[in-house]
Amino acid sequence: MHSNIIIVGGGASGMFAAVTAARRGKSVLLLDANDRLGHKLSITGKGRCNVTNNCDPDTLMQNIPRNSRFLYSAFSRCTPADVMAFFEGAGVPLKTERGRRVFPQSDKAADIVQALRCEMQNANVRICENSRVTKLLISEEQCVGVRLEQGAEYTADAVLLATGGMSYPRTGARGDGYKLAKQAGHTIIAAQPSLIPLETTEHDPQEMQGLSLKNVTLTVKSGKKVIFSELGEMLFTHFGISGPMVLSASCLLDPEKLSSYLLTIDLKPALTPEQLDLRMQRDFSERINKDLANAMRGLLPASMIPVMLRRAGLSPAKKVHDITKAERLALGAVIKGFTLHASAMRPIAEAIITRGGVSVREVNPNTMESKKIRGLYFAGELLDVDAFTGGYNLQIAFATGFAAGVSM
Repeated sequence: MHSNIIIVGGGASGMFAAVTAARRGKSVLLLDANDRLGHKLSITGKGRCNVTNNCDPDTLMQNIPRNSRFLYSAFSRCTPADVMAFFEGAGVPLKTERGRRVFPQSDKAADIVQALRCEMQNANVRICENSRVTKLLISEEQCVGVRLEQGAEYTADAVLLATGGMSYPRTGARGDGYKLAKQAGHTIIAAQPSLIPLETTEHDPQEMQGLSLKNVTLTVKSGKKVIFSELGEMLFTHFGISGPMVLSASCLLDPEKLSSYLLTIDLKPALTPEQLDLRMQRDFSERINKDLANAMRGLLPASMIPVMLRRAGLSPAKKVHDITKAERLALGAVIKGFTLHASAMRPIAEAIITRGGVSVREVNPNTMESKKIRGLYFAGELLDVDAFTGGYNLQIAFATGFAAGVSM
C-alpha cells in the first residue's frame, strides 16, 4: 500500500506533522507501536500537559542549552503563538500560568491528545496502532517505505521518524528510532537522561524526604565557574533532590563529571547574611530560654532543623541563651549555603526527556530532511535537541513536526 507520507511515531511531533501534511492535501499513514497514541503526551506536566511556553523567540532560544541554532528556522515558522492558536482552534481553551507555562484550561492532558487525534481524523490521516517499524526501505539513497515487525511493508514518497527518545519506557520509548536512523547511516549522539532528579553523596536529603521548598536559590558550580543558578522550587527525596530547579540544572550537567559539581542551596535568598543574623537575633530574644531546636521553628521547616544544626555543629538541646555570636553566624552560613554533591543521575527511564539522538549536523534545519538519505525526515525528541522544563520541549516537538510536515 502506497502513501505520500508515512509517519513513524504517534507522539506530539508525529501527530502534529501528520495534521500539517494532511491539511496540505497529502495522503498520510501514521504508524505507532503502542496501542494508543500520545501516551507520553498524556502524562506530561503531571497529567496537565504544559503545551508550550508563551514567550518571545529570544527567550525560547535561551532555554535550549544545546543546538538551539538548529531550531531557529523551525521556531520562526511555528511559534508558541502558532501552537496556542492551533489548539484553541481545535477546541481546547488554554491558559498561561507562572513562568509563561501554557496549559489547557481543563488541566487535562487528555484534551490535547484528543484534539490532535480529532484533527488527524478530520484531515483523513490513516492511523495504525500496534504497528512497530523495524526496518526502513531504502533504494538508491532514498527512503521509499518501511517494514513492520510482522513483516508487512508500506511504501511512500517520504518517511518521518518521530519515535521519541529513551525516557519513560512504559510509554513505548524503546529507542527504535535510533536503530532506524543508524540503518540509514546517521550518527547517534549517545542517549543520556535530561530533566532528571539527582542522587546525592550526602544522606541529609533522606532525613528531609518529602519536604518541598519554594523561593530558594540553587547554584551549581564546577570549580569557580557557575554552571547554573536559579530561584525557584525543589524537593528533597529518599535518594537526593528533585523538583523544577533540579530538573533544569540537570540539563547542564555532564553525567561523567558529576563529582566535580558543588550544589549550594540558599534557603533565605531574600535576606543578606547580615539581615538573616538580625532575624535570628530577634527570634532568639523572644525564645531566650528555649532549646535551640524549638527556637528555630519560625525560621525553618521542622524536618530541616536537625540537619541544619548538625551541619553547624550545634546541639538541638542547647539553650538559646548559651548560643555565641560565632555559633549564630555559623548557623546563618549553613542556611545561606547548604551544600550537596551529586553522585548520580537517576536512571534514564525516570527522565522527562532524552538528551542526545540523531546528530543535527546531518539534518537540514529548514526541512528536517536527512542530508544522507532523500525522503527521510526527523522530528521531536529523536533529534539531539533538548530544553529546560517549562513547555519548551513540547514546543520543539511541535515546531520540528510542523517543519517536517510542510516540507514533506
